[in-house]
Amino acid sequence: MRSKHNSIETLGSRRTTFQSIFSLRMLVAGIMGFYAGLPLLLTGSVLQAWMRESGIDLATIGVFALVGLPYTLKFLWAPLLDRFSPTRLGRRRSWLLIAQLLLVISLVALAYTNPALSTTMVAVCAMIIAFFSATQDAVIDAYRRESLTDSEQGLAASFYVNGYRVGMLLASGGGLIIADMTGFHTMYLGMAAVMATAIPVTLLAAEPAPHPDQPKTLNQAVVQPFVEFLKRKDAVLILLFIVLYKSGDTMASHMTMPFYLDIGFSKTEIAAIVKLFGFWATILGGILGGILILRIGIYAALWLFGILQAVSTAGFAVLANIGASMTGLAAVISFENISGGMGTAAFIAYMASQTDKRFSATQYALLSSLMGVPRVLIAVPTGKIAELFGWQQFFLICTAAAIPGLLLLLRLRR
Repeated sequence: MRSKHNSIETLGSRRTTFQSIFSLRMLVAGIMGFYAGLPLLLTGSVLQAWMRESGIDLATIGVFALVGLPYTLKFLWAPLLDRFSPTRLGRRRSWLLIAQLLLVISLVALAYTNPALSTTMVAVCAMIIAFFSATQDAVIDAYRRESLTDSEQGLAASFYVNGYRVGMLLASGGGLIIADMTGFHTMYLGMAAVMATAIPVTLLAAEPAPHPDQPKTLNQAVVQPFVEFLKRKDAVLILLFIVLYKSGDTMASHMTMPFYLDIGFSKTEIAAIVKLFGFWATILGGILGGILILRIGIYAALWLFGILQAVSTAGFAVLANIGASMTGLAAVISFENISGGMGTAAFIAYMASQTDKRFSATQYALLSSLMGVPRVLIAVPTGKIAELFGWQQFFLICTAAAIPGLLLLLRLRR
């Protein structure tokens, strides 16, 4: 009898997992991820290519890195997204529609600029695109948090991240190919047309149910998200965990390109294995991670995926010892990208679970901005460490850097 009962429970669990994977809400999460990822590189590497082709000097191109500031500062205006609902579509869909409409207009405006004639106009258009792209990101993160249960956040995060990567791939790889064939003017107009297809998705998506205690005044929207978070017993530890969890992975990834070249791989081999093969491994990792999070929960997933990330980083130390082996590179990249995709899905799900639904746009924007700290600060000394200790020891140090974040999980389990 017990065996029959367990079989029924297992079947029910599988059915629930299947229904979650193929639900409309997950599809929306993936599609919204695509539209979030699309504009990012259009003001990054793709714009750099256009400027360089137009004869702009490297110093000026370097200054254009400041265009990315809105992505790290979006928490400053996120309270407006939590407080106001500009149209009858609801708080989230209203802001999504506004951001997407203005993104389309901004991309069209950028298409009609000319870097050779006025870098100032290019910079203004690029900054406006980045601003509305960051705004769209904040609203999509809040939408995903409010429209799904805590148990579904991991799977939704994997759909979102994979959609995001496809959007980036279309903008960077596809964008450069189109620009090579037709020119950057036509390419940017084409990307604006693709971005415009986000509008019907927003109009057709269901608005999340409003929280009964959502901010009624601007003061509540600005002050309460921070007060609520900082009153938590483990607020500082949560923030520290967000900084440290992927620190080892971030340190290693920052120096992988020089590493590949130093041990003897050609640029063609790197492109074939690391970029193309690695892209699909990351997509697979995100999907597997989302399914596992749904089955075992966020906490267990953070532990498992964090350990796998650390082991995969140690794999680079093994590759440093082996040398320029294509088989070794494929194995290490597969393991690293699959575990990295799983870890990212769990990490995003964890951050979503730590937000209060009353202020999800503000709190998630703050946490995701904090997540970017390791990419800037922790990555700074990596080159010097590699020079001092050599590649093998460097990647072992990166592996050890993952330990503090894992230890914090012992305290944060509740």
